[in-house]
Amino acid sequence: MNLTPEQKAIGRENFYAAVGSGVKLDGERESPRDFLKEADRRGVTCGGRPNAKIDSPLNPASNPSLGEYYFHHDSPPASRLRVGVIGTGDEGSVLIGAINPNYIDVRAIADIRPYNIHRAFYGDYSSATARSVRCGLMAKYGWKTKEEGGVKEYGPYEELIANAQRDGIEAVIIALPLHLHAPAAIKAMRAGLHVLTEKLMGHSVRECKEMALVAQQTGMILATGHQRHYNILYDRAVDLIRRGALGDLHYIRAQWHRGNLPHSDSWQQPMPRAVKPDDLKSMDMIRDLEEWFPKLEYAKRKVEDLTKKEPAQGIANWEKEIKKWESEVRKWEREIDKYQSLVDQVNAQMRDATLDAARYGYKDAEIRDAAGNVVYRRPAMEELIRWRLWDRTGGGLMAELGSHQLDAASIFIAAVHGGKKQYPLSVAAAANRPIFPPDRETDDHVFCLFEFPAPGYYEEDGKTVRDKQKKIGVQYASINGNGFGGYGETVFGTEGTLILETEKEALLFQTENTPEKGYSELKIKMTPVKDEDDKVVRAKMAISADGDRESAAIGELAMKEAQRGYTEEMEHWAWCIKNPAPENQPRCKPEVALGDAVIALVSNMAAREERRVEFKKEWFQVDDPLTPEGLTPDPNDRQRYG
Repeated sequence: MNLTPEQKAIGRENFYAAVGSGVKLDGERESPRDFLKEADRRGVTCGGRPNAKIDSPLNPASNPSLGEYYFHHDSPPASRLRVGVIGTGDEGSVLIGAINPNYIDVRAIADIRPYNIHRAFYGDYSSATARSVRCGLMAKYGWKTKEEGGVKEYGPYEELIANAQRDGIEAVIIALPLHLHAPAAIKAMRAGLHVLTEKLMGHSVRECKEMALVAQQTGMILATGHQRHYNILYDRAVDLIRRGALGDLHYIRAQWHRGNLPHSDSWQQPMPRAVKPDDLKSMDMIRDLEEWFPKLEYAKRKVEDLTKKEPAQGIANWEKEIKKWESEVRKWEREIDKYQSLVDQVNAQMRDATLDAARYGYKDAEIRDAAGNVVYRRPAMEELIRWRLWDRTGGGLMAELGSHQLDAASIFIAAVHGGKKQYPLSVAAAANRPIFPPDRETDDHVFCLFEFPAPGYYEEDGKTVRDKQKKIGVQYASINGNGFGGYGETVFGTEGTLILETEKEALLFQTENTPEKGYSELKIKMTPVKDEDDKVVRAKMAISADGDRESAAIGELAMKEAQRGYTEEMEHWAWCIKNPAPENQPRCKPEVALGDAVIALVSNMAAREERRVEFKKEWFQVDDPLTPEGLTPDPNDRQRYG
């Protein structure tokens, strides 16, 4: 969306005004305004949550969050959930960084890579952004040393599961490569452990159904990490759609654009030089060390020199000079910490070379051209480190990125169907690889067009088609090589347009009406629409010269510092486990996560086969053996699950 700063400002204010609206539908106990005012009275906030350390093993007084209030657990459970984290790579470390220590007590971690074990404790120092989202267990829990936390370290995930009872573990968070989600989750549930696994739920629809069946058999709670179910921004957007603010929903456009190019690809992570000496990214690591070592040594010398020159107590202005000296010492000690952390992190990355990846099932491979010539050789370690690039271990752009945004589209579409999840009718897709060399199997770009049922498509029984023209179109594109526009979703209705950008900002306009001149033009105010019985049936946008300043202020307060949903997702999962009841289920439970997986995996099929695919309802049913791959689910398959 190419909007001016002024247009964006009005779009934000419109969204806030709609969120904070006092329009109450007939039969509702409270309006959004009532809800937010009650949250404010309780002192809960959206952005405020414990992030660094806790003062005691259980500290429920630490700034309660609006997420707790939204998702119906007003305070942490009586005791923290004892958890093992399986897979502490990029995404596993993000989840560690999002943990609320008042809900979750990490007792053990498992990862076969020394680099990932290091980051799990110390965090990621590769950039300020990485550090902010991957702070590490020590910073999260306020430990001075990793030994202080008493967290057990395991290599293969099977070892953590086998020792879970001894370690007092009740549940596991799984952030392994995609092909290991099902084996790890099934083993964990059969060992009596609840599971939160990262998205995509599984590598195939068959595996997803097997995971869901084992959850039924064991009674364990199984959640999947599509965090938009817990993003408060999306929750309020869904409420606006449900309340009819956009009118009739008919089209959703979503994209995820990234600037990745050859040799600067976030999925093509550095290889240890000992494994692949000619890898350009491994050479970058060596250059980094060559830069950091002298800076580290210089900082150490500065501290040593300053220590020798501590101001003597007898000199004039001693107190002033000692403060200046102490400030200088702290400055260089921070430099030591910074460069020592960077050096330690790269050294841990290089220690991955000591790992025998083939021992854990990863494979050497060759890529050949049309004439049969070898154009790329891949060692087993590369399949492990760059697992997203390979079909056997990953699911490509649709699994890693598209599944998030099609999940969001499904949530929006469910809102116009009374909250009932709707499955897509068809998908036409295309994929290609014009940018990257043949050093991978995943595609550079993927483009999809989906059809979902609109209200009126089905008869009331939800089975018989009534009006084939009543459909909602969803267009999705994920590309590399150009990050313009970033990622987000635009929802089009007959009366309004809702834009969500990077999971952090929402803009609302009355259809195409974005202001072209004055800053105050086209602000909106929500008004009630009544039926013939004088009942308020929906909220409607109306243009107002001054907008609705009070509602906008309330809505802005509620959305301030909106989080992506990782923390709320884990809080609610832990709360459901600690408060067992049929109604206490994660929002992305197996039936929901299976639907997201079917959409992503069938889209891959359509793109690779260059055809349009009509979805079958049986694919979305846990208890139905039909799958798009044609493979029958068998959770008791000993060859795959032991």
